[in-house]
Amino acid sequence: MFSNKKLAVAVSGAVLLMAGQFALADSTTDIVDALVSKGVLTEEEGKLISKGHETKKKAEGTVGFKDGFKINSGDGKSNFSVNGRIQADYRWFDTPGVNQTGAATGAESADSFDIRRAYLTAKGNFRGFMNFEATLDGTNGSTLLKYYWLETAFSDKLKVRFGQYKMPMGLEQLTSSRFIDFTERDWAASLAPAINKGIMVHGVPTAGVSYAVSVSNGGLQADSGQTAVETSSGADGKSFNGRVTVDVATLSGWKESIVHLGGAYGYDESLPTLGAGAIRLRTNARGTQFFGTKADVFTNPEANRYGLETIVAVGPVKFQAEYANLELSQTGFTDREMEASYAGINYMLTGEHYAPSYKNGVMDRMAPKNNFTGLDSPGWGAWELGIRYSKFKANDWDNAVAIISTASVATDVDSWSGGIKWIVDPNTRFLLDYVYTDFGRSILGTSGSAAAAQTSPAISDETAVNFRAQFDF
Repeated sequence: MFSNKKLAVAVSGAVLLMAGQFALADSTTDIVDALVSKGVLTEEEGKLISKGHETKKKAEGTVGFKDGFKINSGDGKSNFSVNGRIQADYRWFDTPGVNQTGAATGAESADSFDIRRAYLTAKGNFRGFMNFEATLDGTNGSTLLKYYWLETAFSDKLKVRFGQYKMPMGLEQLTSSRFIDFTERDWAASLAPAINKGIMVHGVPTAGVSYAVSVSNGGLQADSGQTAVETSSGADGKSFNGRVTVDVATLSGWKESIVHLGGAYGYDESLPTLGAGAIRLRTNARGTQFFGTKADVFTNPEANRYGLETIVAVGPVKFQAEYANLELSQTGFTDREMEASYAGINYMLTGEHYAPSYKNGVMDRMAPKNNFTGLDSPGWGAWELGIRYSKFKANDWDNAVAIISTASVATDVDSWSGGIKWIVDPNTRFLLDYVYTDFGRSILGTSGSAAAAQTSPAISDETAVNFRAQFDF
């Protein structure tokens, strides 16, 4: 029987031990372990104390930090967390900064410091059944609810989400901006619907397999539904999107590998009439706009889109590729199609493996083997090299003067990106990218949101350097 006398001895021993070599053992568990190792307590007595402490701790709930400040209820059925991210960028371009008259122009390819993203998120789970999230976007002084949704979680296999969130299409689009390979997503992500308002059924029927099906208000390009609402009963068609992924490595028990295969399909009916810049693409360095539509080119069109994706990773090497296709059609009008693709290879110089950071069909947080904590740190974080080739094609849009300004538009574009990434710890990273874009023809640089407004000097390529300092919690 564990007596009060022994408890007094244990507490006294704890004080003495903390004054010596166990001064850093400031938790009950650490103290008990130390007392057992010194022979002050038997293993049975140590377990009894630890069990009592854990029971009390469980009844009261916990407050802690793990990739965000999190509060857990005592019964373990509810939780609430506060998360955030900031991405501070600098972008440099070699494109001209003045037009023929000497007036400043080409704002999108101006050398600039920028707060690319500044988010604050509240999310959690209530009684193991209801999930929720609300994310405030404060980027560059804006105040916008970017994501806000409520989800009924019947199980991991079946969840139903209502609200504003990302539609299920596009590997890189669905991967958080915190964890993408380079500072900016590829053009393939721009052809996915991304953020919209609707309902989605999704889940993980078995480890290594995921699915999602959604119905939403719809929108042509990525995030076009973020602030839009239905404004006309004559153009209130809906968007249908679905995505399925399989990781052969998980199904086969290959713990150090990823063999991800995925596909997605989307259909939008009766979209609103497309205004100026409704389709708008910039370089992968977030620079020159090289493609943009004129106003009123399609009246309530339909859109079909599909995508294919793969990730193959073995240990510290990862190959990732994606293909996206978007086609617009309208009765009595020639269909217009565009496609984008990329393929990239990344290598962890410090030996970290990619498999642990793969989660339910997307890449997630990478943790270094040894965090960097200062100049006297024993670890130097994780270092990664990457290279990516990207392609954009919209050949049947070429010479369509009624649709685009051909002097300002490139329809067959190639891009190369090379980057180095320093992951200081799981929450902090620095990225440095070099991005070269070949427009395939001489085009006018950008000075406005619509292609027709572009008046900068003609250019045939763009070289850029992007730097990002990122912290998230």
